[in-house]
Amino acid sequence: MTIRWGFLGAGSIARSSVGPAIRNAPGHTLYAVAARDERRAAALRPTRTYRRYEQLLEDPEVDAVYVCLHNRAHRFRVGAALRHGKHVLCEKPLGLTAAEVTAMTAEAAAARRLLVEAAWNRWHPRTRAAEALLTAGAVGRVEQVVARFHGASPAPGNYRREAALGGGALWDVGCYAVAGALSALSWQQPTAVTATMTSWDGSDADLATRARLAFGTTTAVDLVAALDGRDEQILEVRGDAGVLRLLRPAFTAGTAPATLQLTLDGAAPRTIEYPATDPYRLMVEAFGLAVRGENAWLVSLAESSAVATTIDAIRAASLAPDPAPDRHRPGPVARS
Repeated sequence: MTIRWGFLGAGSIARSSVGPAIRNAPGHTLYAVAARDERRAAALRPTRTYRRYEQLLEDPEVDAVYVCLHNRAHRFRVGAALRHGKHVLCEKPLGLTAAEVTAMTAEAAAARRLLVEAAWNRWHPRTRAAEALLTAGAVGRVEQVVARFHGASPAPGNYRREAALGGGALWDVGCYAVAGALSALSWQQPTAVTATMTSWDGSDADLATRARLAFGTTTAVDLVAALDGRDEQILEVRGDAGVLRLLRPAFTAGTAPATLQLTLDGAAPRTIEYPATDPYRLMVEAFGLAVRGENAWLVSLAESSAVATTIDAIRAASLAPDPAPDRHRPGPVARS
C-alpha cells in the first residue's frame, strides 16, 4: 500500500523537511498540495495542486493529510480532514488549548482515523533514548529540570508575532521545552505554576515566556520559550543519582549528529553520540506503519494533551494579575 499524501499549506517546513521525507520514505508519495499560492504548491512537485483546501480534502485519492498552516487553523482543518475520512499528521502545536486537543481526539476516534502531532524531534533516536533512560530511572528521583528554547526572531508580519493566528514563543517553541520537561516527569501535570512574559513592541504575542513549574515540594522545572534571536537550547535533568543533558542543540538536532551526556553518582560524564539521521522521515515511516495497521511508536494524543494542558497553565499564570505588585515575581522577564 502506497500512502498518498496531501498537504494543506506549502510553507518552509513542508518544503525543507516533510516533503523530502515523504519522497525518501518507501511506500509514500506526495500526491497533492493545496496552497493559496499555487506556485508554492507546485514547487513541492506533487502530482496535483489545488488552490482551495477543500478541493484537496474532497479528492478520494488522498489517504493522509499533513496540516502545516498557521497554528490557529489547526483545529478547524484537522476536523475537516477527519470528517473527509483522511488520516492526519498536524504540525505542532496540535491545538492551542487542551480543549482543542480533546475535541480533535474525539473526532479522530469517531472517524476511526489516525491523528498525530508532528512533534518530529520526538522521533529522533537521541530523544527516544533520553526518554527511555529517564523512564528507567537512570538519574534517580528527578529534582530539577532546566528546559530552554531560544529561537530566531520572526520578521514583522510573520504570523508568529500575531496571537490571533496562534503566534508567540510559547506556542511556537515552548512546546519543545514543555514536552522535554514533562517526559522527564512521567507526563505529570505541575502542582503550581508561576510565569512572566514579554511581547514585541506593538504585538500581542509573547516574545518570551519564563515559567517555574512545581511538582510537589521536591521537584521544579525552570522553563524558557523565547523568539529573541538567540540560538540556545538546553534540556538538563538533575536527579538524586545523576544528571542527563542533551547537548546543543537540545531539541532540534534535525539531520545533524547529536549528543547525550549522562553523569551518574559523581563519575566522569559518559557521552553517547548519535549519527546523522532524518527524524522527519522516521516520523513519516512510523505514521505509515500505523496507517497500515502495523506496530509503530507514535507521539500519543495523551502526550499532546499533557503538553497543551501545561501550556494552558503557563499562559494563565503569565496573564494573571500580580497579587503582590511591589514584590519581585519569579523570573527576570517582566510581564508587559
